[in-house]
Amino acid sequence: MSSAYSARAHVPPRGPGRIAAWLSARDRALFHGVATHHWPGADRVLPRLSHGANHGLLWFGTAAGIAAIGGSTRARRAALRGAASLALASLTVNTVGKRSVRRVRPVLDAVPLIRQLKRQPITTSFPSGHSASAAAFATGVALESKGWGAVVAPVAASVAFSRIYTGAHYPSDVLAGAALGIGAAFAVRGLVPTRAQIPAPGRPYTEAPALPDGQGLIVVANKRSGSSAAKAAMVRDALPRAEVVECEPDELSAELEKAAQQGRALGICGGDGTVNEAAVIAARHQVPLAVFPGGTLNHFAYDLGIEEVDDTCRALASGDAVKVDMGRFTPGPGPGGEPGYFLNTFSLGVYPELVRIREHWAPRIGGWPAGVLAAAEVLRAERPLEANIGEHKGRHRKLWMLFAGNGMYQRFGPTPGRRHNLADGLLDVRVVHGGRLPGLRLLAAALAGPLSRSPVHAAQRLRRVWISGLAPGTLLAYDGEVAEAPQEFVIDKADEALTVYRPLPL
Repeated sequence: MSSAYSARAHVPPRGPGRIAAWLSARDRALFHGVATHHWPGADRVLPRLSHGANHGLLWFGTAAGIAAIGGSTRARRAALRGAASLALASLTVNTVGKRSVRRVRPVLDAVPLIRQLKRQPITTSFPSGHSASAAAFATGVALESKGWGAVVAPVAASVAFSRIYTGAHYPSDVLAGAALGIGAAFAVRGLVPTRAQIPAPGRPYTEAPALPDGQGLIVVANKRSGSSAAKAAMVRDALPRAEVVECEPDELSAELEKAAQQGRALGICGGDGTVNEAAVIAARHQVPLAVFPGGTLNHFAYDLGIEEVDDTCRALASGDAVKVDMGRFTPGPGPGGEPGYFLNTFSLGVYPELVRIREHWAPRIGGWPAGVLAAAEVLRAERPLEANIGEHKGRHRKLWMLFAGNGMYQRFGPTPGRRHNLADGLLDVRVVHGGRLPGLRLLAAALAGPLSRSPVHAAQRLRRVWISGLAPGTLLAYDGEVAEAPQEFVIDKADEALTVYRPLPL
């Protein structure tokens, strides 16, 4: 009886159990191979790298460095996406992964003492949290910026390997953690699409002169716009046959007029206000416009899918362009009753001041938090604006804000987001009605849909808005510029009035 029992006890496991035993043996053998192999120079680097990645400190520091050194919106987005992916991966590992498989940490007998961590982890071994964080951060960065992803990937791989090298994890722990981290990055992308996933406005497509190396292009750069000086130098390097003119703001209009008359295309390097001035002149002279983003936020360029100098250079080389609408208000702020134009937004009420405060804080804390902060500051001191508003002869209203976008914006509420179509012939009109508790009214508007009506908020697609009865001295804002509003005017659109170079998606 006992001999039969003994024979059965030594029968090798079959099916899934046999596979699991084989994988476990391979896992331990690979761990032992790494532990006993000599890795020149690694003893000084990998334990410190592994320790530096504790609590994500290495990756949050890297994110800050990418945002600061990168100097572009794409780099800042890559840093933010990497950090968000890391946070999701870390949360998943610590709340689900570690509690689901309670695997004991490896025995350190084969690991040289110089490699071992000074403080051994006390949590369970599967999966590796460090590997999950490293893979999540690197993947998140790469999904937004391939260049920065290539920089971060070797560091992430080294952190993951260091967990085996120092004896903190088995190889399977690292592989499972890395897979979980990659999944977390793609989950974040599913919730918040990358810029590459959102198609740039592509209608109506039109052809413009192909200008390889910038031949026939005159670029005017506003010296006082954001990073315009640095971008102008990049334009000179990328387009050696283009003429680049840098000027002060008070010389801008004259230089743009001269460039539009002499060149085959007009280039502009600056922020949204500078681009607005160039667009008006380009449309008047019927020459295509090449935009090189050189301001702080660059809404118009980004909505075209242009983030870097190279994006515009690709479009110039191939002659790819689109027609875009121009918002118009008549009479405009200049003499003679000539219309004013806007490529992005027009606003009355608290919005001009709200925009100023929001754009000051947005690069530091993000667009949505900056919008909330700006609303809190502005609405404490302002009083409702009174005007007659309607598609024709409007009725008298009290309002905190009127916003009109050149094309439909996708983000909810009164604060604009991204546009997918710059030639839809529509105005995105949003109004926050006057009344008590303006802060709550603006919050209600922010929570409402982009096409909604309520006692505090109204949003509609319109082709024309008529406004009258404004008090003298009332301010309006358009594309970041502020001017005194006429007492009566009309907002509409000049459909497909401007040709702009825009690269085809890669």
